[in-house]
Amino acid sequence: MVADPDALARAAKHFSGCRIIAVDLEADSMYHFREKVCLLQMAAAGESRVIDPLAVPDLSALAPLFARPDIRKIFHGADYDVRSLYRDFGIVIDNLFDTQIAATFLGFTETGLDGMLRQCFGIQLDKKFQKKDWSRRPLPEEMVTYAARDVIYLEPLAERLQAELEAKGRLEWVEEECDLLRQVRPPEPNNSPMFLRFKGAGRLDRRSLAVLEALLQLRATIAARKDRPLFKVFGNAGLLTLAREKPTTLDALTACKALSPKQITIHGEAILNAIDRALGIPPNRLPHYPRQRPQHAAPEVPDRVAALKSWRDRQAIKLTIDPAVLFNKAQLTAIARAYPRRMEELRQIPEIRRWQINSFGRNLLGVLRKVA
Repeated sequence: MVADPDALARAAKHFSGCRIIAVDLEADSMYHFREKVCLLQMAAAGESRVIDPLAVPDLSALAPLFARPDIRKIFHGADYDVRSLYRDFGIVIDNLFDTQIAATFLGFTETGLDGMLRQCFGIQLDKKFQKKDWSRRPLPEEMVTYAARDVIYLEPLAERLQAELEAKGRLEWVEEECDLLRQVRPPEPNNSPMFLRFKGAGRLDRRSLAVLEALLQLRATIAARKDRPLFKVFGNAGLLTLAREKPTTLDALTACKALSPKQITIHGEAILNAIDRALGIPPNRLPHYPRQRPQHAAPEVPDRVAALKSWRDRQAIKLTIDPAVLFNKAQLTAIARAYPRRMEELRQIPEIRRWQINSFGRNLLGVLRKVA
């Protein structure tokens, strides 16, 4: 356990001499309004360290380690981890290898870490602490052991997957995807309406959007005051129902069954006040949901998409891989719209990866020529 600056410095020195480091983290998004990294687990050469950022909030000693291109950092499902390490500690990662991405490119149907370890090594992980509050201190010893255990399997798992990728000629594909993944960042805070990040808001009329925004603002205020995650204050489904039905009395609020009796008792008046304010907004000040104008497409585009999709699906069957991993719908549409005739034109399409062009570019051009 690394819980003081001296121990952190020793850990950084130890890992700086390693060629490969496995990394995992635990956070508290299910228990607090502002989530944070609560543990950082690192393992190499059979030795693991569990770092406690709540005891050592300055992890700058690790930043050069993560930025080194000559040390491979192994994660499983790294998107959340990459964003969290950058958000909380400014850590930027180079030479990342994600075993979950590797699994998708090898055609694994179950890509969770527990499923992967069961399939590859016959190891059954105990997940009983997965949803526990990792911000509690002191942490029980069994939770620390649980946190350390997952990460020790990542290096042998990565070695096995990398060997399979090399044998199938797909390692370059995964490495490019991992390089793009290491560059993801948490969203910048801004003053845009909360409904823009709310699933289902685009189907609401303008008055309902105003009500939804008022309720989302209220939920965020309550969550911040109580230091609770948003979903533990009001669920999204309930807020969407309230935005559509717009109850103005406690009886109506109860009748729409969007909230529990306890929620109505505690927050009923505040909810009705928020709805009332939204109902009082003048029509010319009601919010709009921004909609992208559909791009004008040549009449041949749907036929090109269909031909590309048919080719992709046949190719995916041969490779035993999910078709969407090979080329997703947006990529096929971008190719069909651009209608490239030469490799140089295919390379100009922003949505397309280098590995897709190198491995399948000439096939794509051949398909397009047949539907010209």
